[in-house]
Amino acid sequence: MSQGKPPITYADAGVDIDAGNALVERIKPAAKRTDRAGTMSGLGGFGALFDLKAAGYSDPVLVAATDGVGTKLRIAIDTGHYDSVGIDLVAMCVNDLVCQGAEPLFFLDYFATGKLELDAAAAVIEGIAEGCEAANTALIGGETAEMPGMYPPGDFDLAGFAVGAMERGAALPADVGEGDVLLGLASNGVHSNGYSLVRKLVERSGLGWDARCPWGEGTLGGALLSPTRLYVTPCLGAIRAGGVHALAHITGGGLTENLPRVLPPSLGAEIDLGAWDLPPVFGWLQAQGALEAAEMLKTFNCGIGMVLVVAADRADAIVDGLSDAGERVTVIGRVGGAPGVRYAGDLA
Repeated sequence: MSQGKPPITYADAGVDIDAGNALVERIKPAAKRTDRAGTMSGLGGFGALFDLKAAGYSDPVLVAATDGVGTKLRIAIDTGHYDSVGIDLVAMCVNDLVCQGAEPLFFLDYFATGKLELDAAAAVIEGIAEGCEAANTALIGGETAEMPGMYPPGDFDLAGFAVGAMERGAALPADVGEGDVLLGLASNGVHSNGYSLVRKLVERSGLGWDARCPWGEGTLGGALLSPTRLYVTPCLGAIRAGGVHALAHITGGGLTENLPRVLPPSLGAEIDLGAWDLPPVFGWLQAQGALEAAEMLKTFNCGIGMVLVVAADRADAIVDGLSDAGERVTVIGRVGGAPGVRYAGDLA
């Protein structure tokens, strides 16, 4: 011990181990609610176990995805509303997994902050558990990192990691061909992409997060925190019913950049912009920045959060099944023509 200097602790350096332990205990009931077939262990170990055989797989291929929430977190932090970004985190990962034809099985989160604020962290993780429960995905582990000096007071960051499985030979996309029908599933607003531009447009508008929402009810900040929709259950149902050749999660890059990812190199997509109405939030954003339609379509989902590429002779049955599952489904176009995405009509 240095002479003349009082002893210090890890807490003196800004890391509160007791607070971290308290958070784990607080979130255990929420994580327990997400248990599903295959879950083998609870929170607190050095690793988490999952039994693929108990989950019903005989010859599985694993599929993994990771994502974050991006600068949407800035709105959550500035408004003090933390619950919905946990749902976003799950949705951004598991919606990608189902596009590969996989069933999401388990999820882990990473929560990093300068000083752990127990109520805020618990609200975020409760949202994560809510998203996992809705997607039948087990929350089996995570990490809370308290890193003094790395984040300003009150700030935090999130990352999510999801693992799913499919039987060998069931991967998507598969058999995409000329004449396949494009089915669009409605989004729940901006979801979790394009928020650097959203925040700039809000700044240009001169409105605060607590201002009345210009296109709907509640506050502007609350409306922009509407969580990303979880498409896992209805899409898995459609895949299992047969006739689904591909799925595209419409995230950063919009329809313009995401649809080509699931099409053969020789084929493109033809989309009728008049097939659905542009949700009011996008009309407001477009007006604030005088954004061209092309910029909107390669930045935002513009009201379509997931696209299914389906066999033409199965399209009606798949629409019926998705509608019965509570989805708003629109035939937005077809596969055909030269590579790329071509639009007909106006975005309005």
